Amino acid sequence: MKVTVLGGSAAAPNPGQGCSGYLLECGRTSLLVDCGPGILPSLLRYRRLDNLDAIVLSHLHQDHVLDIVPMRYALKYAPALHRRRIPLWVPPGGSLFLQRLAQVLALGSEAADSFFAETFEIAEFDSQSVLEVLGWEIRFHPTRHWIPCWALRVTCPHATVVYTADTGWDDTLPSFAHGADLLIAEATLPVESEPDARSGHLTASDAAVLAALADVHMLLLTHYWEPLDEANTRALVHRSFSGSVLIARTGLIIDLGPKGEMQ
Repeated sequence: MKVTVLGGSAAAPNPGQGCSGYLLECGRTSLLVDCGPGILPSLLRYRRLDNLDAIVLSHLHQDHVLDIVPMRYALKYAPALHRRRIPLWVPPGGSLFLQRLAQVLALGSEAADSFFAETFEIAEFDSQSVLEVLGWEIRFHPTRHWIPCWALRVTCPHATVVYTADTGWDDTLPSFAHGADLLIAEATLPVESEPDARSGHLTASDAAVLAALADVHMLLLTHYWEPLDEANTRALVHRSFSGSVLIARTGLIIDLGPKGEMQ
């Protein structure tokens, strides 16, 4: 499996980097996990839209979904595309969310009832079941956040990636993430954050403890604000986690094949 970071910012883009978005590729198939604002230009560097097999959204906060809008226009109007509809898996309640968003965005001759449906095959995932998409197996785990949100455990024949999405500390997350080749963990908050803020997000130190308890091979810190002191952040993480530590940067490619290479 190959994982490409398309964006790793928190609730708004950092300089030169969009919000949440990760391109997973296994063999010839591809999966986009989250579609936050600013990630579409990065995605198009690696995949034509008509060569993207599916999209899964972890939750409905704007920093995880908004580039669905320009993607809709690209699928509808960009020339030379051979396929203009992409399977889009959304959380429970996501269909209604998109309907309401379409009512705001559909202007002129555009019809709200078909605004997204003409470019996406929209379906709500069942968080209690395994979602199988073209050889991918995706399991879901509810997170501790201010709206319904799900962590994802994504497996292809060669590797497993766990993505926390947005979450506060949850004692059940380590077992869900156990043994993953790569843990993509949010690190939104400074260590000294107030308890109320920590009910919906993690610090880098929290992410490190999670990675250690889950016995994962590699940790990718994401969903952070700039400026970020990378050296200090790595030092904090290594107090709890002895594995490889990466920080999400647009264009970072992680190869989870036998050699585990990074570009």
